[in-house]
Amino acid sequence: MINILNKKFNQHFLTALVGIFVIVVSSCSNAPLKRPNILIAISDDQSFPHASAYGLTGIQTPSFDRVASQGVLFTNAFAASPGCSPSRASLLTGLQPWQLEQAGTHASSFPSRFTVYPDLFEKAGYFVGYTGKGWVPGNWKVGGWQRNPAGPEYNKRTLSSVPPGIEKVDYFSNFQDFFEAKAPDQPFCFWFGSHEPHRGFAPQSSVRSEKRLENILVPPFLPDTRETRMDLLSYFIEIEWFDRHLGMMLDLLEQEGELKNTLVLVTSDNGMAFPSAKANLYEYGIHVPMAVSWPARFPDGRVVDKLVSLTDIAPTFLEASGINQESTLMSGRSFLSLLEGNNNTDDPPRKSVVAGRERHSSSRHLNLGYPSRAIRTEKFLYIHNFSPQRWPAGAPQKIEENGQLGPMHDAYHDIDTAPTLSLLIK
Repeated sequence: MINILNKKFNQHFLTALVGIFVIVVSSCSNAPLKRPNILIAISDDQSFPHASAYGLTGIQTPSFDRVASQGVLFTNAFAASPGCSPSRASLLTGLQPWQLEQAGTHASSFPSRFTVYPDLFEKAGYFVGYTGKGWVPGNWKVGGWQRNPAGPEYNKRTLSSVPPGIEKVDYFSNFQDFFEAKAPDQPFCFWFGSHEPHRGFAPQSSVRSEKRLENILVPPFLPDTRETRMDLLSYFIEIEWFDRHLGMMLDLLEQEGELKNTLVLVTSDNGMAFPSAKANLYEYGIHVPMAVSWPARFPDGRVVDKLVSLTDIAPTFLEASGINQESTLMSGRSFLSLLEGNNNTDDPPRKSVVAGRERHSSSRHLNLGYPSRAIRTEKFLYIHNFSPQRWPAGAPQKIEENGQLGPMHDAYHDIDTAPTLSLLIK
């Protein structure tokens, strides 16, 4: 009698247990996984290693350092091009500049047939927008776009007073407007494109700073003079302005309980606007800082020395968000496994990254460029110039209205005007 009761009890218990299991499984399968928010912060013309997280003196970037400490600090991140618009086009599409037709050169157009990741996020239900500098310089309307490829624009807010040389765009308030406009439970994908530290820097801004010139480390390819140190210091001041607005955005997300589930990536579009850096495929033209965090997903406080390209950002964002990209052609590849600290991935580590340059500005007769390609391994950088007979920084002489050449060394317009450039010409 006791055995019969025990059997009946066991049968009822197992039946109830199976029922509970089915309810739990079905409820879990119906509950959507919480997708991460995406915040990318892009400074304008900043080289590696110009952030205090890399141990550099003379500069303080607490917000960049905060992202690095909460996630991963990359030491070998490289832009696909040393110029703004081709680099940003590659970042948006996951393609190399030479795959992007007009968008692969500077200040041209951007054919709308190319897919950009903000559009994929918007189709997946994300709230999308940008502030500051999106895809520029160039004419996206000619390419068939109805809006900037970076997304809907949030640039209405400006600051009444800013330090000399700084843009008046109130990046943080524009982000706040964006954040308040989205639905309460809607994930977002936001592009913060700072105008800093793009030239021109304010004259004598370094003099007004409390920073000390002796703390400035001058790259070995530039003359170590007072003028160069003051130029670098002005550049550092603008990086810190970008970092300040990033910090306010991070604070807002933390206050709203969103920071833990936000994938934050901080980098730059290309290297600093100094001779032999921006607009060149040399190290300081394509090697950029990068820090990435997502506290809910991957461990913090790590340094990754593996090679990554800015073309890898779009596929990384898409994989992290579970958005299908199979129908979208991309040359870059996701580095989510690196962020997660997964060493058991089937993807072998990159042995090299590539970059390219066509034309930075209209500085040569007939608008000719200086086409070149580069391959960077862990130890070496190789650059191939396809028209070495041309001047890399642009022709040294202007062509006067009468067709005659102007004075020697009065041009070199394929590089940003700078006190350091004037010093080298002198």
